[in-house]
Amino acid sequence: MATTQQADPGHRGRPEGRHAEQAAAARVYTPASQGTCGAYDSVCGDAIVVGDMRDDPAGPAGQVAFVLGGGGVLGATQVGMLQALLEAGIRPGVILGTSVGAVNGAVIAADPSEAGVRGLADLWQSMTDTGIFSDTVLSRATTLARHRTHLYSPVPFRRQLEAHLPETFEDLQVPFQCVAASIERAGAHWFSSGSLPEAVQASCAVPGLLPPVEIGGEHFLDGGLVHSIPVGRALALGATEIYILHVGRIEQPLEPPRSLWDVCLVSFELARRHRFVEEMAGLPADVRAHVLPSGEENMPLISMRYRGAARVATRIERGHRAAAAYLSALSASR
Repeated sequence: MATTQQADPGHRGRPEGRHAEQAAAARVYTPASQGTCGAYDSVCGDAIVVGDMRDDPAGPAGQVAFVLGGGGVLGATQVGMLQALLEAGIRPGVILGTSVGAVNGAVIAADPSEAGVRGLADLWQSMTDTGIFSDTVLSRATTLARHRTHLYSPVPFRRQLEAHLPETFEDLQVPFQCVAASIERAGAHWFSSGSLPEAVQASCAVPGLLPPVEIGGEHFLDGGLVHSIPVGRALALGATEIYILHVGRIEQPLEPPRSLWDVCLVSFELARRHRFVEEMAGLPADVRAHVLPSGEENMPLISMRYRGAARVATRIERGHRAAAAYLSALSASR
């Protein structure tokens, strides 16, 4: 059994320098931390205990779940985390993804191996090289004037998905689901069958950047609008060991805004983060959740540019190093 280390709830900062990874190595959620934030004090607040959410009979009980949250280009961090998990011999029974986490999760669900991680890194390199979200100002203005709802064409991104993903969910080696926000039903919709690239594209349809994706007469936007880090879905599917792959934002403590821009950022992050905090506070007694450290000490709350191969590679490396240190400490404590 891994040990659970609780931090001083009054401490809001993060460890600096080389000690950050060491301090992160004991962040394991267990029932003892319900109703508090335990060692994960950067999301601490008046969390609501939501109780046992495993009311969906789908999926085998007792399985390991990988839960991948959204985060745009920051999602490169998850590539390193996935590498560390697979190197440690941890294999998922189910993978759940939101937004860019849906991209990463789908690729690994197709090939849950270190070779699959290398393929995922190639996808990130391809997205960087092709500049799918780096149109000129004139091109973005033209797209906005023509469609009035978004800045970028969805075609380059869809081509990347079709080139790197199997055609359907049924072709995957590991059960995989991704979430998108239904406009017509004003709620979350989980995809688990049918066209895989189409579903992942729907989960990644960031409002204002990409258009809604129409599937079966229904229109979908980015899954982060309804479930930014879908821990609750893993619980509903019967997972008892959950590895949470985020992009580092939830490690950043929120502070009262000091400018109008801060008001927008903090409000957006509250809307995105609150459900995760509530679900973590309501973990059932037999569930262990591991919030993998990102290795990032300064993480922007918003980042939407898929450019800069060096930055992507650095995020992958940091995510791998931090997650590997955590998993090594976890293994040693058992």
